[in-house]
Amino acid sequence: MSCNYADGLSHYENKGILGTPEKFENGEKVDEKCAVLADWIKNSKHVVIHTGAGISTSAGIPDFRGPNGVWTLEKQGKKPNINISFNDAIPTKTHMALKHLIDKQYVHYIISQNIDGLHLKTGMSRSNIAELHGNMFVEQCNLCESQFVRFSATTSVGQKCLGTDCKRSATLRARSCRGKLYDTILDWEDSLPEMDLEMSDYQSSIADLNICLGTTLQIVPSGNLPLKCKKYGGKVVIVNLQPTKHDKKADLIINTFVDDVLVKVCKRLGLEIPEYNPEIDPTKYQSPDTTIEWNILKDELLTAKRRYEKLNREYRKKKAEEKLFLSKFKKARVLLKKEVLVATKKEEKVDDPKEELPLENKEQVIVG
Repeated sequence: MSCNYADGLSHYENKGILGTPEKFENGEKVDEKCAVLADWIKNSKHVVIHTGAGISTSAGIPDFRGPNGVWTLEKQGKKPNINISFNDAIPTKTHMALKHLIDKQYVHYIISQNIDGLHLKTGMSRSNIAELHGNMFVEQCNLCESQFVRFSATTSVGQKCLGTDCKRSATLRARSCRGKLYDTILDWEDSLPEMDLEMSDYQSSIADLNICLGTTLQIVPSGNLPLKCKKYGGKVVIVNLQPTKHDKKADLIINTFVDDVLVKVCKRLGLEIPEYNPEIDPTKYQSPDTTIEWNILKDELLTAKRRYEKLNREYRKKKAEEKLFLSKFKKARVLLKKEVLVATKKEEKVDDPKEELPLENKEQVIVG
């Protein structure tokens, strides 16, 4: 069951703000905001989505910090009422909408904190997603670090050995790697996967629109990534039922169900959200002897890095030009003030009758 994932993690006290009341905006306001969001998506060059546990609750997988979240109820000594097996869970409207938006090139990248594998089940390409906290349906070699898709959810969490050999030789037809496969699920103190984090950093920065779906943005560094575009003039949108850590910095906030927002946005864009198809789900159609890699390619990472570096160079150049302009403007103001001061003194000197009259006339004036 999906709650068993949380049970497998080590004990950790500071799990963030729990159980904050949810807020629902009225339908008219939601419609207005969805229209704005659809327009922003349509007119953006690079859209990045940040997803949290809130996009999977309609699939039967509980979130963590909501009123009925895993950590919230744990504090009360309770368990969530909804709790479906990761193997049985299927992608929600939001998952399928995001896959379709990527296919239609409205969305360009997804940065996920979710470990449920539902993005993977939509048939999404690894080229379009970074998974910062791991994936129940992905295993990784401890030596070559190659990742492979599993046809069932892992039975362990916390990057533990699964007792199986690396599958690299089957995919590369090369000498067998002697590594062992481990689950990819992070425990509290584990470091985030380097390539996923690096790609997320670049993608968040080059985006002119970062959209946060179903996350309170409390976990760092993933929760701070959406704000990276603000430095370069990008916008941040938050869709969540609870207040988030970065609400004050968001350009648009929509408080309602994520599924409803994605349905309305896709309709505005003239898109029909496809149904889940198990035939394109790599966890369903592969046989036990099939090997499917799930690796971020180094060339793709390098491309993202170059785009980020170009953006950063342009930003620094713009700032240098603004600084130079401001410096010249300040100098011009100082010179202008000096010229005005000199001119004012001259005018005062000319206007002074004692200065204008000759000495004899001054005497006459005094005597007269």
